[in-house]
Amino acid sequence: MLVLDNKVTAAVLTMPDVVRALEESYRDLAAGIGVCRPRIDLSLPVDDERVYQWGTMEGGSARSGYVAIRMKSDVLTETGPPGHRTQEKYCVRPGMFCGLVLLLDARTGEPVALLNDGLLQHLRVGADSAIGVRLGAREDARVLGLLGSGGMARSHIEAFLTVRPLQRVQVYSPTRSHRERFAAQMRESHGLEVVAVDDPESVHRGADLVAGCTDAVGDVVLGDHLRPGTHVTCIGGRPDARARQRFDVWLRLGSASVPSSAPDWATDDEYVTYRARREAAVWERHQHGSGSRRPPSGTRVVRLDAVLAGRARARDDDQQVTFSERGNIQGAQFHALAAIIYERARERGLGHDIPREWLLQDIRD
Repeated sequence: MLVLDNKVTAAVLTMPDVVRALEESYRDLAAGIGVCRPRIDLSLPVDDERVYQWGTMEGGSARSGYVAIRMKSDVLTETGPPGHRTQEKYCVRPGMFCGLVLLLDARTGEPVALLNDGLLQHLRVGADSAIGVRLGAREDARVLGLLGSGGMARSHIEAFLTVRPLQRVQVYSPTRSHRERFAAQMRESHGLEVVAVDDPESVHRGADLVAGCTDAVGDVVLGDHLRPGTHVTCIGGRPDARARQRFDVWLRLGSASVPSSAPDWATDDEYVTYRARREAAVWERHQHGSGSRRPPSGTRVVRLDAVLAGRARARDDDQQVTFSERGNIQGAQFHALAAIIYERARERGLGHDIPREWLLQDIRD
C-alpha cells in the first residue's frame, strides 16, 4: 500500500488531467456506472467558540474498479463582524490540517493508497469551476474578476486557463499585502495582466467571469455589479440575493446517487450535517453553511449530463448571466483523481510503501 503526499500529487497530476477525469466520472455517475453519496459532517461543540467537524464523502466506479473515501478532521472557528465573517480551521494547531483519501481496489477489496488531500482538493474544486466556465461562459471571455487570494484562487486561475485564454485578472481580498503579493505571483507564473484592486465592486467591473474563492461566510458576489453576459462561480462565500435574481441559467454538475434501500433519503443539498448538543450557544456563532444553495424560482436549471448529451445548453446568448456549481457529487471526484495519482506514482516508484497486512486481519467482521 502506498502513502502519497502532496509532493507526489504535484509531480504526477496536471489540471487538464483533473478536468478530463472529473467529466468522465460525472458521465459514469449519470449513466449509473458510478455511485457516490453527498458529504456528511458530524459536528460537535468544543467550547463556546469552537466546533469540531468530521467530514466524509465517498464514491466509486464499476468501470474503473476503484472506490475512495475522503476524510477531514477540522476544528472550526468564525471571526469578524457581521457581513465580514470568515471561517478558520485547523487540526492540532493553526496552520496544520488533516485531510486524507483512502483508495481501494473494488476488484479485490484491497486498500492500495492513502493520500493527503490538500493539493488534490484545490485542483478538483478549480476543475469543477472550469467545467462550468467551458460550458456556460461566453467564448470571448477574457477578463476574470477574482474574490480571494489564497490557494483556491490560484487553482481557479490555472483551471480557467485550460478552458479560456484569459488576458486579465482583477483580484480583491481584504488584506492589501496579500492581494498585491498574489497578483505579482500570478503575473510571474502565467504571464497575465493581474491587477490587485481596492474593493469588491472593482472586481466585477468589466469582468466576463466572476469567481468567489474566499473563506468569507456571507455574500461576496454582488449582483448589482454583474454586467450582462457574465458567468459566475462561487466556492467560497456566496452570491448575494440580487446576483441570484440575475442568474438566467443555473448549471448543476450533478446530484448524489439515491439510496436504493431508502429513496426518500435523496437530497440536493451540498452536504448533510449531524450536530451534537443542538441547543449549544456556539451554533449561533457559526453561520457557515446556513441557508441553502438553491436556484431562485424562474431560473432555468440545467444538468451537466443533459448539456454533454446535447439535450440542453448552459448559455443561449451572450447577454445572459449564468452560474455554475458542483451540486453534491464530491464523492464522485476522489476515486477518479486518487486512482490516477496512485497508478502514476506506482509506475514511477514514488511514495512510501507500507505493508498492506497492517490494514488486514484474519477475524471476520
